[in-house]
Amino acid sequence: MIEFRIDRTSGTPTYLQLVLQTKQALRLGLLGVGDQLPTAKEVVAATAINPNTVLKAYRELEREGLVEPRPGAGTFIRRSLAHPGGEVDSPLGVELAEWAGRARDADLSREDVEALAKAVLDRTFRAGS
Repeated sequence: MIEFRIDRTSGTPTYLQLVLQTKQALRLGLLGVGDQLPTAKEVVAATAINPNTVLKAYRELEREGLVEPRPGAGTFIRRSLAHPGGEVDSPLGVELAEWAGRARDADLSREDVEALAKAVLDRTFRAGS
């Protein structure tokens, strides 16, 4: 089951953090079709956010066709975003983890690595390429 983490300093709305974390878990294969998301009550207990915020995130995920609420049972994953080879333990994931370790060993901060990775991704996945 997914454990949401809220970064109150990120500037990203809380409901959107829940949506993005769910999508990331779907892409990495950590959540699959049929898996249940935590209840709003469980998320509130773990993160101290407003229940309406959780419900707003779940409604957004439902609107995107990723989850389906089942009255009295909870909210379940309806569609995956995973692609073969995109899992954390895939060869590409292992290679990326090794690269991140080398970046850390070179005394790059997390922010340095994120900036470098974003620049490379932007160049590699340019619109229209």
